[in-house]
Amino acid sequence: MKKKAIAKTLAALLLILAINMLVPFCMALWFHEIREALAFLAVISSMVCLSCTTLFVLRKHTVRTFSPRDGFFFVTASWVLASLFGALPFYISGSIPEMSSAYFETMSGFTTTGASVLSNIEALPKSMLFWRSQTHWLGGMGIVVLTVAILPLLGIGGLQLIKAEAPGPTVDRLTPRITGTAKILWGIYIGMTILQTILLLAGGMSLFDAVTHTFGTLATGGFSTKNSSVAYFHSAYIDYVITIFMVLSGMNFTMHYRFLTGKMKSILTDGELIGYLVIFFGATLIVTIDLFIKGGSSPSDSVRLASFQCASILTTTGFITADYVKWPAVSQFIIFFLMFIGGCSGSTGGGIKVIRIVTMLKKAINEMKYLIHPRGTFNLKVSGTTIKKDIAYAISGFFFLYIALLFVTTFVVSTADVDVFSAFTTALTTVGNIGPGFGRVGPVENMGFFPPYVKWFLSFAMMTGRLEIYTVLVLATPVFWKR
Repeated sequence: MKKKAIAKTLAALLLILAINMLVPFCMALWFHEIREALAFLAVISSMVCLSCTTLFVLRKHTVRTFSPRDGFFFVTASWVLASLFGALPFYISGSIPEMSSAYFETMSGFTTTGASVLSNIEALPKSMLFWRSQTHWLGGMGIVVLTVAILPLLGIGGLQLIKAEAPGPTVDRLTPRITGTAKILWGIYIGMTILQTILLLAGGMSLFDAVTHTFGTLATGGFSTKNSSVAYFHSAYIDYVITIFMVLSGMNFTMHYRFLTGKMKSILTDGELIGYLVIFFGATLIVTIDLFIKGGSSPSDSVRLASFQCASILTTTGFITADYVKWPAVSQFIIFFLMFIGGCSGSTGGGIKVIRIVTMLKKAINEMKYLIHPRGTFNLKVSGTTIKKDIAYAISGFFFLYIALLFVTTFVVSTADVDVFSAFTTALTTVGNIGPGFGRVGPVENMGFFPPYVKWFLSFAMMTGRLEIYTVLVLATPVFWKR
């Protein structure tokens, strides 16, 4: 393992994090939040000193490539360190006085889960609320992707890093150089951030609320500055703007690049995108009809509530405009069903991902064909591309590990005397990076009641789910540490 190269890259990551933390620090000064400003200053200073010292000591060390093992270790370590240093302002300022809760909240932010331990969100100082939402925005596209863009300056190649972090079974290169791909992705991400902020401002949101809710939308995270989430604004316009951008954020960002470059044919024939949109519109239609017939909502309210909540859960955003546990049974089932799917590969969404669902469905159909025609040859294709056997096997392994982690997490949560259904949905929403669940962790509840050991484990579950299971669990295998 290239320990010096990993240390150098982690130092660069902490420096980027420190630079980003200057924004809430300046906000704390602007709003005269002195205690919070001092907390940010202490953390920023420590990160800058640690980063600069490491970079200076290792200034002559250059490594052109990272092995897969180096990439897995770096990406996992980056999320652990980012969440640790990101939690310190909450803890030092007293905004979240318990370290397990502060770490949980920050990990939830960076992994774009959106689960919270806070019962009164609006009581937090504005600088802390902004930092809380900013962790979403940074984690959404991936701090590692941002780091990859600057790796050539450090003399380190980054393909294995982006492979280890990228949310999906494959990584699409948009340019011959991986740094070019990272810059394009961040360019699209920033452009969409600006556009949604402007649209929310036009709907009557303050600049602060518009920016923070845009962060939560594009990152498919779900942190709001209001206790009642997006429902606070009572605006159909705001609901529809956020719904549209949640759906866009749940798509593979390669689709946005293809749209900007006029490659419409490849978009219209993409199997994963088609499956994703069919699931969203199908779920929205069923919930709309159910809310209108059995829920007593008007046609316009039924469409608005159904489309928003289906988009929020499918893309693993977690914003709320209604307490869906009070909806009719069919609507609740659809919401529960969507928790098992997630967004597209290459999106900021969590969950299993539509591409894996589509691939395994076609794999199952092929197996039935083999039963009828044992000597037949049936290729596994998605979007006209043949899926290699190693990818199909990796997806099968992912499914097993995903379900196994769900059951282990459910067991750990149930040891805190939580009913089985609440424990299972807690596991489902943390591993899938969704946020709200059912039962004691429903849309109007929070996870603050869990004891510290459960919060630490759920932080691990959120990170493992965000990094696609393999990236984290491979570190637990003996073969990983062998030379």
